[in-house]
Amino acid sequence: MEAMPEYILAFVVAMTSALMITPAVIKFAFKTGAVDKPNERKVHKVPIPRIGGLGIYFSFMIAVLFYAFSTYVDDVTLYELIGLLTSGSLIVALGIVDDYKNLPAKVKLLGQIIAASVLVILFDVRIDFITDPLGDFIYLEWVAVPATIFWLVGLTNTINLIDGLDGLAAGVSAIASITILLVALKQNFLIVTILTAALAGAAVGFLFYNSHPAKIFMGDSGSMFFGFMLAGISVIGAVKSTTTIALIVPILALGLPILDTTFAIVRRYLGGRPIFQPDKGHLHHRLLSLGFTQRQAVLLMYIISSLLGLSAVALTEVNGHIAILIVIIVVVAVVYGAKKLGVLRFTRD
Repeated sequence: MEAMPEYILAFVVAMTSALMITPAVIKFAFKTGAVDKPNERKVHKVPIPRIGGLGIYFSFMIAVLFYAFSTYVDDVTLYELIGLLTSGSLIVALGIVDDYKNLPAKVKLLGQIIAASVLVILFDVRIDFITDPLGDFIYLEWVAVPATIFWLVGLTNTINLIDGLDGLAAGVSAIASITILLVALKQNFLIVTILTAALAGAAVGFLFYNSHPAKIFMGDSGSMFFGFMLAGISVIGAVKSTTTIALIVPILALGLPILDTTFAIVRRYLGGRPIFQPDKGHLHHRLLSLGFTQRQAVLLMYIISSLLGLSAVALTEVNGHIAILIVIIVVVAVVYGAKKLGVLRFTRD
Protein backbone atom coordinates (compact mmCIF):
# COMPACT_ATOMS: atom_id res chain seq x y z
CA MET A 1 0.00 0.00 0.00
CA GLU A 2 1.42 3.37 -1.06
CA ALA A 3 2.23 5.75 1.81
CA MET A 4 0.20 8.93 2.18
CA PRO A 5 2.04 11.98 0.76
CA GLU A 6 3.55 14.13 3.51
CA TYR A 7 1.53 17.21 2.59
CA ILE A 8 -1.75 15.25 2.75
CA LEU A 9 -0.74 13.96 6.18
CA ALA A 10 0.06 17.51 7.31
CA PHE A 11 -3.38 18.67 6.13
CA VAL A 12 -5.18 15.83 7.92
CA VAL A 13 -3.24 16.28 11.18
CA ALA A 14 -3.89 20.05 11.21
CA MET A 15 -7.58 19.69 10.34
CA THR A 16 -8.17 16.96 12.94
CA SER A 17 -6.31 18.99 15.57
CA ALA A 18 -8.44 22.07 14.84
CA LEU A 19 -11.63 20.04 15.13
CA MET A 20 -10.52 18.72 18.52
CA ILE A 21 -8.92 21.87 19.99
CA THR A 22 -11.44 24.57 18.99
CA PRO A 23 -14.25 23.48 21.38
CA ALA A 24 -11.81 23.84 24.29
CA VAL A 25 -10.83 27.31 23.01
CA ILE A 26 -14.53 28.30 22.92
CA LYS A 27 -14.96 27.33 26.58
CA PHE A 28 -11.72 29.10 27.53
CA ALA A 29 -12.81 32.28 25.74
CA PHE A 30 -16.11 32.46 27.61
CA LYS A 31 -14.38 31.85 30.96
CA THR A 32 -11.78 34.56 30.38
CA GLY A 33 -14.03 37.15 28.76
CA ALA A 34 -12.53 37.00 25.26
CA VAL A 35 -15.80 37.70 23.45
CA ASP A 36 -16.71 39.98 20.57
CA LYS A 37 -19.72 42.11 21.42
CA PRO A 38 -22.09 43.41 18.71
CA ASN A 39 -21.89 47.04 17.53
CA GLU A 40 -23.01 49.15 14.56
CA ARG A 41 -20.16 47.90 12.29
CA LYS A 42 -20.60 44.21 13.05
CA VAL A 43 -23.18 41.85 11.66
CA HIS A 44 -23.50 39.41 14.57
CA LYS A 45 -26.19 40.01 17.21
CA VAL A 46 -24.84 38.11 20.24
CA PRO A 47 -21.41 37.95 21.94
CA ILE A 48 -19.11 35.45 20.20
CA PRO A 49 -15.74 34.07 21.46
CA ARG A 50 -12.91 35.70 19.49
CA ILE A 51 -9.64 33.92 20.22
CA GLY A 52 -10.07 31.20 17.62
CA GLY A 53 -6.56 31.99 16.43
CA LEU A 54 -5.30 30.07 19.44
CA GLY A 55 -6.81 26.84 18.10
CA ILE A 56 -5.58 27.58 14.56
CA TYR A 57 -2.06 28.23 15.85
CA PHE A 58 -1.81 25.02 17.91
CA SER A 59 -3.30 22.93 15.09
CA PHE A 60 -0.77 24.31 12.61
CA MET A 61 2.13 23.83 15.04
CA ILE A 62 1.17 20.22 15.80
CA ALA A 63 1.13 19.35 12.08
CA VAL A 64 4.41 21.14 11.28
CA LEU A 65 6.28 19.78 14.31
CA PHE A 66 4.97 16.29 13.53
CA TYR A 67 6.55 16.66 10.09
CA ALA A 68 9.80 18.14 11.45
CA PHE A 69 10.33 15.34 13.96
CA SER A 70 9.27 12.48 11.69
CA THR A 71 11.21 13.42 8.55
CA TYR A 72 14.79 14.42 7.80
CA VAL A 73 15.00 18.20 7.39
CA ASP A 74 18.24 19.76 6.17
CA ASP A 75 19.92 22.45 8.28
CA VAL A 76 18.99 25.39 6.03
CA THR A 77 15.31 24.41 5.88
CA LEU A 78 15.24 23.75 9.64
CA TYR A 79 16.70 27.22 10.30
CA GLU A 80 14.06 28.85 8.08
CA LEU A 81 11.36 26.79 9.76
CA ILE A 82 12.47 27.80 13.26
CA GLY A 83 12.51 31.44 12.17
CA LEU A 84 9.02 31.25 10.68
CA LEU A 85 7.52 29.49 13.70
CA THR A 86 9.22 31.90 16.11
CA SER A 87 8.01 35.04 14.36
CA GLY A 88 4.58 33.47 13.80
CA SER A 89 4.35 32.77 17.53
CA LEU A 90 5.09 36.43 18.24
CA ILE A 91 2.27 37.46 15.88
CA VAL A 92 -0.17 35.14 17.66
CA ALA A 93 0.90 36.50 21.06
CA LEU A 94 0.32 40.05 19.78
CA GLY A 95 -3.08 39.03 18.42
CA ILE A 96 -4.14 37.38 21.69
CA VAL A 97 -3.27 40.55 23.65
CA ASP A 98 -5.28 42.58 21.12
CA ASP A 99 -8.24 40.19 21.32
CA TYR A 100 -8.39 40.84 25.07
CA LYS A 101 -7.27 44.48 25.29
CA ASN A 102 -8.06 46.08 21.88
CA LEU A 103 -4.61 47.56 21.29
CA PRO A 104 -4.24 50.88 19.43
CA ALA A 105 -3.56 50.43 15.70
CA LYS A 106 -0.07 51.94 15.98
CA VAL A 107 0.88 49.53 18.78
CA LYS A 108 -0.29 46.57 16.69
CA LEU A 109 1.66 47.85 13.70
CA LEU A 110 4.82 48.17 15.80
CA GLY A 111 4.34 44.60 17.09
CA GLN A 112 3.92 43.32 13.53
CA ILE A 113 7.11 45.08 12.42
CA ILE A 114 9.02 43.54 15.34
CA ALA A 115 7.75 40.03 14.51
CA ALA A 116 8.63 40.51 10.83
CA SER A 117 12.08 41.83 11.76
CA VAL A 118 12.77 38.67 13.77
CA LEU A 119 12.27 36.54 10.65
CA VAL A 120 14.03 38.90 8.24
CA ILE A 121 16.94 40.18 10.33
CA LEU A 122 17.60 37.54 12.99
CA PHE A 123 16.93 34.52 10.76
CA ASP A 124 18.00 36.14 7.47
CA VAL A 125 14.86 35.02 5.60
CA ARG A 126 14.40 37.70 2.95
CA ILE A 127 14.08 38.27 -0.77
CA ASP A 128 17.47 39.46 -2.05
CA PHE A 129 16.57 39.49 -5.73
CA ILE A 130 13.71 38.98 -8.14
CA THR A 131 13.58 38.39 -11.88
CA ASP A 132 11.70 40.42 -14.45
CA PRO A 133 9.42 38.74 -17.04
CA LEU A 134 12.39 38.50 -19.43
CA GLY A 135 14.42 36.51 -16.90
CA ASP A 136 16.90 39.24 -15.91
CA PHE A 137 17.92 39.44 -12.23
CA ILE A 138 17.02 42.53 -10.20
CA TYR A 139 19.06 42.68 -6.98
CA LEU A 140 17.27 44.51 -4.16
CA GLU A 141 20.48 45.14 -2.15
CA TRP A 142 19.76 47.54 0.77
CA VAL A 143 16.04 47.53 -0.09
CA ALA A 144 15.77 43.77 0.58
CA VAL A 145 15.22 44.03 4.35
CA PRO A 146 12.61 46.85 4.42
CA ALA A 147 10.85 45.43 1.32
CA THR A 148 10.50 41.97 2.89
CA ILE A 149 9.28 43.47 6.20
CA PHE A 150 6.75 45.57 4.27
CA TRP A 151 5.57 42.43 2.45
CA LEU A 152 5.13 40.52 5.72
CA VAL A 153 3.34 43.33 7.54
CA GLY A 154 1.22 44.21 4.51
CA LEU A 155 -0.16 40.69 4.00
CA THR A 156 -0.66 40.30 7.74
CA ASN A 157 -3.09 43.22 7.65
CA THR A 158 -4.89 42.23 4.46
CA ILE A 159 -6.31 39.08 6.05
CA ASN A 160 -6.97 41.02 9.25
CA LEU A 161 -9.09 43.60 7.41
CA ILE A 162 -11.15 41.10 5.40
CA ASP A 163 -12.20 39.20 8.53
CA GLY A 164 -15.73 40.61 8.64
CA LEU A 165 -18.13 37.73 7.96
CA ASP A 166 -18.48 34.23 9.36
CA GLY A 167 -16.01 31.92 7.61
CA LEU A 168 -14.69 34.56 5.22
CA ALA A 169 -11.07 34.99 6.34
CA ALA A 170 -10.60 31.28 7.09
CA GLY A 171 -12.02 30.24 3.73
CA VAL A 172 -10.00 32.77 1.74
CA SER A 173 -6.86 31.73 3.65
CA ALA A 174 -7.55 28.07 2.89
CA ILE A 175 -8.01 28.82 -0.83
CA ALA A 176 -4.80 30.90 -0.92
CA SER A 177 -2.90 28.16 0.93
CA ILE A 178 -4.07 25.48 -1.50
CA THR A 179 -3.15 27.70 -4.47
CA ILE A 180 0.43 28.15 -3.20
CA LEU A 181 0.53 24.43 -2.35
CA LEU A 182 -0.35 23.45 -5.93
CA VAL A 183 2.38 25.69 -7.35
CA ALA A 184 4.92 24.44 -4.78
CA LEU A 185 4.09 20.84 -5.72
CA LYS A 186 4.82 21.59 -9.36
CA GLN A 187 8.15 23.18 -8.41
CA ASN A 188 8.94 20.44 -5.87
CA PHE A 189 9.33 22.78 -2.86
CA LEU A 190 8.59 20.23 -0.12
CA ILE A 191 8.77 22.57 2.88
CA VAL A 192 6.35 25.00 1.23
CA THR A 193 3.87 22.20 0.46
CA ILE A 194 3.99 21.01 4.09
CA LEU A 195 3.49 24.49 5.53
CA THR A 196 0.65 25.45 3.20
CA ALA A 197 -1.06 22.07 3.67
CA ALA A 198 -0.90 22.49 7.46
CA LEU A 199 -2.25 26.05 7.17
CA ALA A 200 -5.09 24.92 4.89
CA GLY A 201 -5.92 22.01 7.22
CA ALA A 202 -6.09 24.31 10.26
CA ALA A 203 -8.36 26.69 8.32
CA VAL A 204 -10.72 23.93 7.13
CA GLY A 205 -10.97 22.40 10.61
CA PHE A 206 -11.66 25.81 12.13
CA LEU A 207 -14.35 26.52 9.50
CA PHE A 208 -16.45 23.75 11.05
CA TYR A 209 -17.04 26.13 13.97
CA ASN A 210 -16.57 29.44 12.16
CA SER A 211 -19.02 29.05 9.25
CA HIS A 212 -22.33 30.91 9.55
CA PRO A 213 -23.71 31.00 12.18
CA ALA A 214 -20.25 31.13 13.79
CA LYS A 215 -19.65 29.61 17.21
CA ILE A 216 -16.26 31.34 17.41
CA PHE A 217 -14.30 34.06 15.60
CA MET A 218 -10.61 33.76 14.81
CA GLY A 219 -9.95 37.26 16.16
CA ASP A 220 -6.80 39.21 15.39
CA SER A 221 -4.77 36.28 16.71
CA GLY A 222 -6.08 34.15 13.85
CA SER A 223 -6.36 36.64 11.00
CA MET A 224 -2.88 38.10 11.61
CA PHE A 225 -1.43 34.60 11.93
CA PHE A 226 -2.91 33.49 8.60
CA GLY A 227 -1.70 36.64 6.84
CA PHE A 228 1.77 36.51 8.36
CA MET A 229 2.29 32.81 7.68
CA LEU A 230 1.14 33.05 4.07
CA ALA A 231 3.50 35.99 3.59
CA GLY A 232 6.39 34.19 5.30
CA ILE A 233 5.85 30.95 3.41
CA SER A 234 5.80 32.93 0.16
CA VAL A 235 9.14 34.52 1.04
CA ILE A 236 10.66 31.08 1.67
CA GLY A 237 9.24 29.90 -1.66
CA ALA A 238 10.60 32.96 -3.46
CA VAL A 239 14.06 32.42 -1.94
CA LYS A 240 14.08 28.89 -3.36
CA SER A 241 12.95 30.05 -6.80
CA THR A 242 14.45 32.34 -9.43
CA THR A 243 11.22 33.05 -11.31
CA THR A 244 9.03 36.14 -11.27
CA ILE A 245 6.03 33.88 -10.66
CA ALA A 246 7.25 33.09 -7.14
CA LEU A 247 5.94 36.42 -5.85
CA ILE A 248 3.10 36.97 -8.32
CA VAL A 249 1.42 33.69 -7.30
CA PRO A 250 0.81 34.68 -3.64
CA ILE A 251 -0.23 38.18 -4.73
CA LEU A 252 -2.91 36.70 -7.00
CA ALA A 253 -3.82 33.96 -4.51
CA LEU A 254 -4.46 36.69 -1.91
CA GLY A 255 -5.75 39.11 -4.53
CA LEU A 256 -9.15 39.58 -2.90
CA PRO A 257 -7.93 40.73 0.54
CA ILE A 258 -5.01 42.66 -1.00
CA LEU A 259 -7.27 44.66 -3.30
CA ASP A 260 -9.94 45.11 -0.63
CA THR A 261 -7.29 46.56 1.69
CA THR A 262 -5.91 48.78 -1.08
CA PHE A 263 -9.40 50.07 -1.87
CA ALA A 264 -9.98 50.77 1.84
CA ILE A 265 -6.80 52.85 2.07
CA VAL A 266 -7.69 54.83 -1.08
CA ARG A 267 -11.30 55.27 0.04
CA ARG A 268 -10.36 56.55 3.48
CA TYR A 269 -7.65 58.84 2.15
CA LEU A 270 -9.96 60.42 -0.44
CA GLY A 271 -12.68 60.73 2.18
CA GLY A 272 -10.38 62.57 4.58
CA ARG A 273 -10.51 59.78 7.16
CA PRO A 274 -7.60 58.22 9.08
CA ILE A 275 -6.35 55.16 7.16
CA PHE A 276 -6.65 52.96 10.26
CA GLN A 277 -10.21 54.07 11.04
CA PRO A 278 -12.68 51.22 10.36
CA ASP A 279 -15.58 51.78 7.98
CA LYS A 280 -18.37 49.82 6.32
CA GLY A 281 -17.08 50.12 2.77
CA HIS A 282 -15.35 46.74 2.48
CA LEU A 283 -16.52 44.36 -0.22
CA HIS A 284 -18.40 42.15 2.22
CA HIS A 285 -20.23 45.22 3.63
CA ARG A 286 -21.23 46.30 0.12
CA LEU A 287 -22.53 42.84 -0.74
CA LEU A 288 -24.67 42.80 2.41
CA SER A 289 -26.02 46.26 1.61
CA LEU A 290 -27.02 44.99 -1.84
CA GLY A 291 -29.19 42.32 -0.25
CA PHE A 292 -26.84 39.32 -0.14
CA THR A 293 -27.12 37.09 2.91
CA GLN A 294 -23.96 36.29 4.86
CA ARG A 295 -23.74 32.85 3.28
CA GLN A 296 -24.24 34.23 -0.24
CA ALA A 297 -21.67 37.00 0.23
CA VAL A 298 -19.07 34.59 1.62
CA LEU A 299 -19.73 32.04 -1.15
CA LEU A 300 -19.32 34.73 -3.83
CA MET A 301 -16.02 35.84 -2.29
CA TYR A 302 -14.89 32.20 -2.15
CA ILE A 303 -15.62 31.93 -5.87
CA ILE A 304 -13.68 35.13 -6.63
CA SER A 305 -10.73 33.90 -4.55
CA SER A 306 -10.82 30.51 -6.29
CA LEU A 307 -10.80 32.16 -9.73
CA LEU A 308 -7.84 34.30 -8.68
CA GLY A 309 -6.16 31.15 -7.39
CA LEU A 310 -6.72 29.35 -10.69
CA SER A 311 -5.25 32.38 -12.48
CA ALA A 312 -2.19 32.13 -10.24
CA VAL A 313 -1.73 28.45 -11.05
CA ALA A 314 -2.19 29.19 -14.77
CA LEU A 315 0.69 31.67 -14.60
CA THR A 316 3.11 28.82 -13.96
CA GLU A 317 2.15 27.22 -17.28
CA VAL A 318 2.69 30.21 -19.60
CA ASN A 319 5.54 32.47 -20.71
CA GLY A 320 6.30 35.88 -19.18
CA HIS A 321 4.37 38.03 -21.67
CA ILE A 322 1.18 35.98 -21.37
CA ALA A 323 1.59 36.01 -17.58
CA ILE A 324 1.69 39.82 -17.60
CA LEU A 325 -1.44 39.87 -19.77
CA ILE A 326 -3.27 37.55 -17.33
CA VAL A 327 -2.34 39.75 -14.37
CA ILE A 328 -3.50 42.92 -16.16
CA ILE A 329 -6.83 41.33 -17.15
CA VAL A 330 -7.44 40.10 -13.59
CA VAL A 331 -6.63 43.48 -12.01
CA VAL A 332 -8.81 45.41 -14.49
CA ALA A 333 -11.72 43.01 -13.95
CA VAL A 334 -11.47 43.24 -10.15
CA VAL A 335 -11.16 47.05 -10.13
CA TYR A 336 -14.15 47.35 -12.50
CA GLY A 337 -16.21 45.04 -10.31
CA ALA A 338 -15.20 46.92 -7.15
CA LYS A 339 -16.22 50.23 -8.72
CA LYS A 340 -19.59 48.82 -9.75
CA LEU A 341 -20.18 47.51 -6.22
CA GLY A 342 -19.26 50.88 -4.70
CA VAL A 343 -16.22 49.62 -2.78
CA LEU A 344 -14.31 52.77 -3.81
CA ARG A 345 -17.18 55.07 -2.86
CA PHE A 346 -16.32 57.53 -0.12
CA THR A 347 -17.85 60.29 1.95
CA ARG A 348 -15.87 63.22 3.27
CA ASP A 349 -15.30 63.22 7.01
